[in-house]
Amino acid sequence: MKAIAPTKTDQSPPGRARKCPICGKPTVPENSPFCSRRCAQVDLHRWLSGTYVIPGREDESGTPAEEED
Repeated sequence: MKAIAPTKTDQSPPGRARKCPICGKPTVPENSPFCSRRCAQVDLHRWLSGTYVIPGREDESGTPAEEED
């Protein structure tokens, strides 16, 4: 019996399944790091609607600083 080497997409520790960040079910490679397309779409909606936000620095005027070109 041959040992199967982990693939590049399998980043979970041996013996532990990664969990979907939305619902907690085990992930599947086709939708990694989610368990389904639905959970991936829920996550995308949260980013696009502003539920998830990466805080940025504010300048002295109290408005977010814009990038200079």
